[in-house]
Amino acid sequence: MSSHNESQDPGDVQAAIPTQPSRRRFLQSAAAAATVGAAPHLRAQTQTPTAPPAQVQQAVPPRPVTLTVNGRAYTLQLEPRVTLLDALREYAGLMGTKKGCDRGQCGACTVLADGRRINSCLTLAVMHEGETITTVEGLAANGTLSPMQRAFIEHDAFQCGYCTPGQLCSATALLNEFRNGTASTVTADVRARPAQLSDDEIRERMSGNICRCGAYANIVAAVRAVHEGGGQNSGANTPNA
Repeated sequence: MSSHNESQDPGDVQAAIPTQPSRRRFLQSAAAAATVGAAPHLRAQTQTPTAPPAQVQQAVPPRPVTLTVNGRAYTLQLEPRVTLLDALREYAGLMGTKKGCDRGQCGACTVLADGRRINSCLTLAVMHEGETITTVEGLAANGTLSPMQRAFIEHDAFQCGYCTPGQLCSATALLNEFRNGTASTVTADVRARPAQLSDDEIRERMSGNICRCGAYANIVAAVRAVHEGGGQNSGANTPNA
């Protein structure tokens, strides 16, 4: 006959109680399930869309461009986008014209087109077929320096010399412009011919050419000396504006 005080085996009691999952294991399982569920969505977001095949643009072939520079005709094979500056330097081999800023701000690339000064870095070579282009190499005539070139040397109007080709071309055109009655922003009466080429007139008319060495006073003196000496034109190769 059994007694109520009969003790039970501890192992039997533990076996009778159902096993409960630990909190850590529950959290791990929940995190794993969430990751598996989100994986397709994340993969869809990170996939890089396939770009359409790039269209290869055909380069415009060069064509012959004839430029008359310093009295000589140059027939150059140029793309339409080649600037006059690059055509002169890289194709015609006239390295006197300098590339400074390549943005029309410094004036180092100034040349004369039919006597009119222009920034050759801002214009295309194909636009100047049929015109007469004068670079610094064309200012001298028959091996003789132009009056402006001699004045720059006599008045020490340059230091490093990088801007000098553009300064010379600009100063040459300046004298022709003044002789033809072209006014400037400092001319007292723009409706009338300027009375005299003062230092203020010279500085204003040369303001498009930058000299980083700061030889401005000597440049003004050189231009004034040529003007007072009657050397309105620079040489036989330079047409009047």
